[in-house]
Parts: sequence; structure tokens; C-alpha cells
Amino acid sequence: MLYYAQYLKDLFSPLNVFQYITFRAGGAIVTSFLLSLIFGPWLIARLRSYKIGQIQRTDGPPTHLAKQGTTTMGGLLIFITLIVSTCLWARLDNRFILLLLFTTVVLAVAGWMDDYTKLVRKNPRGASSAFKFTLQLFTAVCVVGYLAVNPPNAQYANWLSIPYAKELYLNLGFLYAALAMLAIIGSSNAVNLTDGLDGLAAGSIVLTALTFAILAYSAGNIKVASYLKIIYVEGAGEMTVFLAAMIGSCLGFLWYNSYPAEVFMGDTSSLFLGGAIGTVAIASKQELLLPVAGGIFLLETISVILQMGSYKIRGKKRLFLMAPIHHHFELKGIAESKVTVRFWIVGIMLALVALSSLKLR
Repeated sequence: MLYYAQYLKDLFSPLNVFQYITFRAGGAIVTSFLLSLIFGPWLIARLRSYKIGQIQRTDGPPTHLAKQGTTTMGGLLIFITLIVSTCLWARLDNRFILLLLFTTVVLAVAGWMDDYTKLVRKNPRGASSAFKFTLQLFTAVCVVGYLAVNPPNAQYANWLSIPYAKELYLNLGFLYAALAMLAIIGSSNAVNLTDGLDGLAAGSIVLTALTFAILAYSAGNIKVASYLKIIYVEGAGEMTVFLAAMIGSCLGFLWYNSYPAEVFMGDTSSLFLGGAIGTVAIASKQELLLPVAGGIFLLETISVILQMGSYKIRGKKRLFLMAPIHHHFELKGIAESKVTVRFWIVGIMLALVALSSLKLR
């Protein structure tokens, strides 16, 4: 919305700064962060008044039993501040922004229904897996279908750019659509699995979103994309503003979610945060950097898959003490806060590895 203030620059020349993505991205971070600090206490108090508290599993780490009743569904704070900040600072006529807002809203509904069913209606099962997967699949089909008709770059519609290689591409043909949908659905569920320790998911999202903000900005600038030899995507730079708003929202949420957490995000935001990151990866034609920059989420998902496989194939024998893997380290005796910080450190390293692909070509 504020982007259009630049058209009044003849009346007041400083308004010209609103045309720059970097300026608006900075504004988006600050806005979403400050909104979180201002409205966070009020929202947490409202959720607490409705007795919306965490239902802690009894077979989890013993230290987590103290978290029973902690206010949850706090992902509403991330959702609201992200939407408000994006609408304020991003160009709402940009197709990628509209696509990300669509992804955010639909997956937020899926997550909210699960939290509402579990915490308000007191149904421990929450919304059915079929319901959540249907909305995830619907979102993925809509996003991938739109990008198939209106590709980010028509020349590379079904092509994958191979990172760390100089102008090396792989044409997947019709299989590209399946990979793109897997990226969105997989990312959505991966962040959901990671949301198990105070601050872990929010902090990891900040790192991944920052990485893709740089990648999206680079892809959307024709001179930078040409210099770095990456696929140019017209309009992709605007996604930087959305990701900046996401970073500010998650940092604001982390203010209350850091150990010991006052509030948990719940499925309300974990599903759409991952889905949005997956959408950005596809739209910016940086699909193969998603498992690198989001390596923490990939690790958590793989640990669950391996645990389930081991349990079924090896006669109920577990590979880890508990999955996702962050609980395994807790049960090994490592303090929750230390596990979280160590995962953040790994996330920082992975972000640097992903960004190094811009020069290692």
C-alpha cells in the first residue's frame, strides 16, 4: 500500500524511497516486529482467558510436563502481523505477493481448525489428517497450477537450476509439477514437526526466510541475476518484502516464545510458514536450495520417517529415543535451551552454505 506513496514524490521528494524493495523490506520487518510487541501481551491474555492451553503428551520428555497448560494458538500473532505488514509495505498488484497471501490464508485455516478442534472443543485428535492434507493439497495444486500457466520464467518453466554449478539445468517435464507440490506440502509439514521446543521453529524460520529473501531479491533483479548466473524472475524481488514481514513477525513471536515460553505457536502458523517458504522457493526458481536452507526442517522430517520405518520393519524397535530428533537429544540429557541454540547454529551454517551457491557457479 505504501508503495504507491512514491507517486506523490513531486509534492514531497522523500516519498521516492517507497519504490525501493530494500526500504520497504526494512519497514516490513520493523512494522511486524513492533506490532507483535504491542499486541502480543493482549492476544496472549485473551487466549489465556479462553483457557487455550497446551495438552502435553505423557510419553514425551519428562521436562515437558511442566509445559502443560501453557497458552497456545499463538501463531495467530504471527499470522495477523504478517498479513498487516505485508499489505502495508508490499505491492498488492504483484502476482507473487497475491500467491503468498493465498497460501498463507488457506494453510492458516487448516492449522487454526486443528488447534481449535484440539484446544477449544477438547478433541485430542484435532482436525482430521485428511482435512489438513486436503487443504495442503488444494493449496499446492492452486499454486503449482497457476505457475504452470504463468511460469516465473517461461524459458525455464519445468527446469531445475542445479546449485553450485555454472548454468546447469535439468528439464523434468511433467514431473516438475509433482516436485513443486511436494516442496509446498513437505515444507508445511516439516515446520509443523519442528515446532516442539521453545523458540526452535520460530528461530529456524527466521534463518530460512532471510536466506530466501536474499535469493528472491537476487532473482528479481535482472542485473544481479545476470551477474550471479541465476534464473531471472520478473517481480520476484517483491517476495523479499513478504519474507521480511515474516522475519519480523517470527522475531516478535520469539520474544514471547523463547525459553521458557509464555506461548506456543501451534498448527495455526507452523503450517502456513512452511508452505509459504516452499512457495517462495518455487516462484524464485531456487527449488533445490530449499532442503539446504531449510535443512533443520528436513532433518526433523527424516528423523520421523526413519523412526516410523524402523518401528514397523524392525519389530517395534526405535532408531531414536524419540522423534522428531530434537526430543532424542533432550532424552540424552541435553537441556532444551541448549538443543534449540545448537539447532540455530546449524541453521546459520546451512543458510551460509545455501547463499554460497550464488558465487560457487
